[in-house]
Amino acid sequence: QVQLVESGGGLVQPGGSLRLSCAASGFSVEYYAIGWFRQAPGKEREGVSCISSVINMTHYSDSVKGRFTISRDNAKNTVYLEMNSLKPEDTSIYFCAAGAACTIDAYDYWGQGTQDTVSS
Repeated sequence: QVQLVESGGGLVQPGGSLRLSCAASGFSVEYYAIGWFRQAPGKEREGVSCISSVINMTHYSDSVKGRFTISRDNAKNTVYLEMNSLKPEDTSIYFCAAGAACTIDAYDYWGQGTQDTVSS
């Protein structure tokens, strides 16, 4: 069965870094667009980053551009989100999703999320 499992979240100080993993099973991430989203309490779900299938074109929201990096490891069937220079406002539950393209309504599969807390 298709499954996405996020890991790597935790507590980090402002200015620190975390590396999130999105491990897929039941399909190959090589042929899907994989997106990262986040949702904080009282806020709407926000698209953070996406990497397209095959050609590996990447996208970032303005709030994380220059700080976060998305990458794909096809051998491990895993997509990563490297988060640097973290700010308290980055605190959120982070989700990964897979779909046909890096567009808002193209995602078919979602993980359950991992908590990232940025606090001193």
